[in-house]
Amino acid sequence: MMKNTLYKYGLPFVLAASALALSASPAFAAESAFRIPPPKSAPANAAATETVVLAGGCFWGVQAVFQHTLGVTSAVSGYAGGAKDTARYDMVGSGSTGHAEAVKVTFDPRKVSYGKILQIYFSVVHDPTQLNRQGPDSGTQYRSAIFYQSDEQKRIAADYIAQLDAAKVYPARIVTQLTPLAPTAFYAAEDYHQDFATLHPTQGYIARFDLPKIENFKQMFPSDYRAAPVLVYSK
Repeated sequence: MMKNTLYKYGLPFVLAASALALSASPAFAAESAFRIPPPKSAPANAAATETVVLAGGCFWGVQAVFQHTLGVTSAVSGYAGGAKDTARYDMVGSGSTGHAEAVKVTFDPRKVSYGKILQIYFSVVHDPTQLNRQGPDSGTQYRSAIFYQSDEQKRIAADYIAQLDAAKVYPARIVTQLTPLAPTAFYAAEDYHQDFATLHPTQGYIARFDLPKIENFKQMFPSDYRAAPVLVYSK
């Protein structure tokens, strides 16, 4: 993400570098949503809670969509795929740490299934055919990746990717990586990244690229949309 860390009123405040230029340029448009079928193979889970870590470009927008998803109890922005000592925003942005900007999504599978989480992820959260980029953001830290927590999660995701590719619902093949991740190998991002879309809805990057994701979600999945987001921190 083309962002600089600035300090405002003594607190870290992140904004898109050249956000005004992005807003004025037609080169980068808000991503389009894809109408896709649900997974054919996604059995119900009777457990009270389940977690998956999802990467799909800037974590601001990924977090925002899942914070508005009914049944999601927590959506935390962070880093996955690299070492603990490089899980810092200023290092991850180099693209050399192995980390992806990611969101740890915890949900109640009795209210929203893992299959539904994946359908939302593949349809309105990001474009899974873009390799190591999303919109104006490029680098391996913006790759499309599912960091699965179990063999069953991996199987369901792999079957769904094959289903969507066979149906040719996208203009190109899906490049989403399926990567195992130990629960302790997700590292929460700095506080100023949490709840960013909710706290800064008029910020240039959010208004251009992330608010449309939330609106697409609301229109395409009305029964799964919650108006009040579940936040990491109370406002």
